[in-house]
Amino acid sequence: MGERVIGKVSATEKNPSTTEEFYFWTDKREILSPFDIVKVEHFDKSVTYGVIEEINHVTDAPGHFTSYISSDFGDTSAEIGNMNRLGINYIKARVVSNTHNTYTPLLNGSQVMICSAADIQNALGLNEVKNPIVCGYLQMYKGEESQKVKVTLNGNFLIGPEGAHLNVSGISGLAAKTSYSMFLLNAIQQKFGEDVAMIFFNVKGRDLLAIDEPNDSLSNEDKSIYKTLDLQPETFKNVLYYYPYNNETSNKVLTNATPNDVVKQQTEGKAFAYKFKCENYLDKIDLLLANEDDSTGTMESCVNFIVNEQGNFKNIKTWNSLIDTVKAYANAAATGQKNEILPSSWKKFLRLINKTVDQQGVFQDNFTPGKDKDLTEVINSELKGGQVMVVDITKLDDNTQSFVFGSVARAVWEMKFSTERNNIPKKVIIFVDELNKYASSDTPKNSPVLHQLLDITERGRSLGIVLFSVEQFRSAIHDRVKGNCATHCYGRTNAIEISKADYKYIPNVYKNMMTRLPAGEYIISNPALRSLVNVKFPYNTYKQFPNG
Repeated sequence: MGERVIGKVSATEKNPSTTEEFYFWTDKREILSPFDIVKVEHFDKSVTYGVIEEINHVTDAPGHFTSYISSDFGDTSAEIGNMNRLGINYIKARVVSNTHNTYTPLLNGSQVMICSAADIQNALGLNEVKNPIVCGYLQMYKGEESQKVKVTLNGNFLIGPEGAHLNVSGISGLAAKTSYSMFLLNAIQQKFGEDVAMIFFNVKGRDLLAIDEPNDSLSNEDKSIYKTLDLQPETFKNVLYYYPYNNETSNKVLTNATPNDVVKQQTEGKAFAYKFKCENYLDKIDLLLANEDDSTGTMESCVNFIVNEQGNFKNIKTWNSLIDTVKAYANAAATGQKNEILPSSWKKFLRLINKTVDQQGVFQDNFTPGKDKDLTEVINSELKGGQVMVVDITKLDDNTQSFVFGSVARAVWEMKFSTERNNIPKKVIIFVDELNKYASSDTPKNSPVLHQLLDITERGRSLGIVLFSVEQFRSAIHDRVKGNCATHCYGRTNAIEISKADYKYIPNVYKNMMTRLPAGEYIISNPALRSLVNVKFPYNTYKQFPNG
């Protein structure tokens, strides 16, 4: 077969070959790594492929005390001891595929070989991926036999209809979660073009506020990797930026972007301030309470009272009139008025919404045509396939961030059911960082934002609504949200995290690798892949802000 033989299958009483795994020995100087793939000739000229999980070194010494004695009774300076011990490496490999679907155990003494690039693709099923989307590359073997192998995912299992939603986890600042998500999203835009619209929420510094500007520091090596992956080293196309309105700055927006950058984007017609007009968002007032625990249901009663325009809440047009009306109900005890909802409940409701509506400049009722935008109206009437919306929420408080995210998610959901548009994008990908803010295991069960996320992950696939999410600790995310994600990407994390139940199915050696993965590497799980894979990816093609 031409490939180099590196060892032979070893089936022992203690460690037999099975349909799922096998062991083989190899020279102690042979350099192999977890995730490397090997192959073994099997029955009927078939080939069984295995992915390396564990590597062990063993000698003929019956115990460590024997090793001590054979080194001239503990002489650490002796390069060669009194006895030259026999030593080998023995390796555990998990079966990933067989070319003839022959899954009987490998026989003792069968030759084990390294793989060619074609073998690696065949082993993982990468040579028959339908609707392929590039997700990175494998770095296989060391030294002269080192190979880069492009890894593709079946688009049907990434953005639907077979499977959808992606979750990326890893420690902040080390795992490059946002960078990897953007690499994937860029590849998706290059692949699907006008079939897919994207909405990104910028939650950290200036991370995503120049994704249509080139990365001038992109190295020739990275450009070469993009070429190897059959991708163009291009920025995102058709990008529009939406910044929170702020009347106290010269350019009327609240952001970490520099004033000059914002003015430049505004001049080019690709940056706008966004506001929320009361009469358009009265039915979404519950989103302001997304982070509040309402175990007694009193806040929900207030919300329903307002949304159904009961009592004095008919024809509310402005935020000021809303606040004034709530104040009146909160002070009802002093005026002798009687209502089905206690004044104490209205006082609590007033306190919760007042600290957001009064202090955040996005809650405005006057719009300047051409400059100010309503995000719901943008999504319902302007969002088209091939476009990217970047919604900056970095400087907003947590409640307002939840309101913005929730209102945008609802707008996308409503757009998909719209009968008034003919050019609705086939797919809409919503990318959100810090998912734990909206869908952690501690999020109040009554949170409307959590309910919206559950709708997207459980039913959005059939509508073409896809969630790409990022967080530091996967174990902290709501089970139903992460459970409905078809693709999972694991970056560097800590030992406490990998001890959680979320990582139970991952082999120990891979879990331990997660505690030391360098930036630019991820371990990926996807239904269309035959095994977990350890992929790398090049630096992003768009402008980077190292200091935020």
